[in-house]
Amino acid sequence: MEQKKYLKWYHKVGYGSGDVAGNCVYALLTAFMMIYLTDTVGLSMGIVSTLIAVSKIFDGVSDFFFGRMIDKTHSKMGKARPWMLWPYIGCSICLVACFAIPMSWGDTAQYVFFFIAYTLLNAVFFTANNIAYASLTALITKNTSERVQLGSFRFIFAFGTKIVIEAVTIEAVAWLGGGAFGWRTIAIIYAILGLIVNTISVFSVKELPEEDENMEEESTEEHKLTFLQSFKLLLKNKYFVVICITYILTQLYASVIGIGTYYAKYILGNEELFSDLSLAINITMVVALVVLPMIIKKMGGMYKLNMLGYLLAIVGRVGVMIAGYMGSIPLMLVFTAVSTLGIAPFQGDVNALIASCSEYTTLTTGHRLDGMMFSCSSLGIKIGGAFGTAICGWLLEATGYVENAAVQNAATTGMLHFLYLWAPIIICALVLFLISFLKVEKANAKLLAERKDKTVPNVSDNV
Repeated sequence: MEQKKYLKWYHKVGYGSGDVAGNCVYALLTAFMMIYLTDTVGLSMGIVSTLIAVSKIFDGVSDFFFGRMIDKTHSKMGKARPWMLWPYIGCSICLVACFAIPMSWGDTAQYVFFFIAYTLLNAVFFTANNIAYASLTALITKNTSERVQLGSFRFIFAFGTKIVIEAVTIEAVAWLGGGAFGWRTIAIIYAILGLIVNTISVFSVKELPEEDENMEEESTEEHKLTFLQSFKLLLKNKYFVVICITYILTQLYASVIGIGTYYAKYILGNEELFSDLSLAINITMVVALVVLPMIIKKMGGMYKLNMLGYLLAIVGRVGVMIAGYMGSIPLMLVFTAVSTLGIAPFQGDVNALIASCSEYTTLTTGHRLDGMMFSCSSLGIKIGGAFGTAICGWLLEATGYVENAAVQNAATTGMLHFLYLWAPIIICALVLFLISFLKVEKANAKLLAERKDKTVPNVSDNV
């Protein structure tokens, strides 16, 4: 039986454009924040990495807090949209602050300034905005196919934005005068752009009314739960635990790929080659996501495609590793595209998977916890992304990295090879292992079938 459709094409495009705003923050931070702090401001990579890690302590609490707040919210705009709209103002201000560290201040003051701005950005404003944005996947449609399409539109915009930001930022900073002024100006431009697009995205969709399909009754039941009870329900959902860890690993993968800025500068000898490597990733990702909904429909679900995809991703990253040691940039670009083709399915359908995990909780417990369920997306981005950046920084600092050195020492060179060539293979293998347990679609179908059987009267009982 065909599922009810809730969305027009312009709703999907409007929703997807929200990741333009998200990546005005995320892409700039992951690709360029560390190199700005070390090579422009002159801060210690080890100390900055430690500050980022300490900041994650606050993030660990805020993810589930804002998820819970979204679940408890009832307004004319719905549950999630208010939390997507207003916090982005704080995102814009704090993003500029992270790239506007006063150059005349002493080292200690600069570290404090960065820590406060970075923590507010991640633990408060980006958390609230990102969880709300992700939660909309479950709140604006109940159609599985439309949820996959939303994920594809979302990540098409995300990687399209990454293409632009990673391709033009270094040259744009130089064109704007370079140095601290150039970085501050480019951050202001991205912050304003993000604020405009985020606002458009918020008002391009509407959440389903809470009374739709018994949602009002589920909402009433949800309010009887305490925060701790809700958190325990999440942990009882094995699929939530698996997808949460998997999401963290995928963001860790993005962080080690982000070390490509250093790899291109100090191994390949030309930092502008990072833009070429990024294009190989992002263009392939966009093309793959365009056709993803059709492929999932033909394969009858997400599970098999995700498994086959990560097998291909491992093969591709092995190819990148071999090409890297050969010093063949063309082969590195080709195999980077191959690995991205394998990663694309999970990137496109992950929100639909989280929505399915949320549905599993509802079916097994009777409680609807979409906001807290989608907190795993924000948690994954911050723990995987930020800790990944911090770990890379610690490892490079430990090997004796020297900012702007003409030639790095052998230990640093070896670590760059490990981080950019070997670590992605290891992470892809771990993700493949974890997603082998993500049979949530099958589990939900079984639960729904059992529920349907219980509602069908037994003919023999009436004889």
